[in-house]
Amino acid sequence: MELVHPSIEAYLHQLLPDRDPILKEMESFGQEKQFPLVGPLVGCFLYQLALVSGTKRLFEMGSGFGYSAYWFARALPTEGRMILTEGSGELSQKSKDYLKRGGFDKKAIFEIGDAVEILERTPGPFDLIFIDIDKEQYPEAFRWALPKVRKGGLLVADNILWFGQVLDREDRSAATEGIREFTRLIYAADNLVTTVFPIRDGVSVSVKT
Repeated sequence: MELVHPSIEAYLHQLLPDRDPILKEMESFGQEKQFPLVGPLVGCFLYQLALVSGTKRLFEMGSGFGYSAYWFARALPTEGRMILTEGSGELSQKSKDYLKRGGFDKKAIFEIGDAVEILERTPGPFDLIFIDIDKEQYPEAFRWALPKVRKGGLLVADNILWFGQVLDREDRSAATEGIREFTRLIYAADNLVTTVFPIRDGVSVSVKT
């Protein structure tokens, strides 16, 4: 299901400022490997969120080869730090290479393994936690992430509309049910103010009160 009319998306893409060569290279790599990326519209949105929230300490659950992390890194101050988590050592090395070439490697700590387990053993608080892991893990990610977001901080998640599959009542797959339950949790939490933005595949932004 197309969440945004292709003509609208094309129009917005045309308005984006030119991206640096490394981001363009990462987009080409993702397309070549058919690796799902948040893309430049969402990337710019993540960059903006980190800027307006004054994020200095960030935890990314699911980093792939570093595309979203690269956008976040551009927003972090010099003393800012972000923890990247990825199950694949090969992809983690790829993200390290891209961030080093961009001059952002000193802002990044690279962890290989299960993102939820890494978050469990990593002390908070964080200014921003970004969730983009296996969708069936989203509810568990929520339960560990919420206590580790500072008051006034952001809990952000990708794929919240799951290409429209959340609307299919016959879809009871673990991934779709994980997204549905996570979305219910972020709206039901009395210490979160949540909005789902229907860009690309849906991005939720929750402010901890």
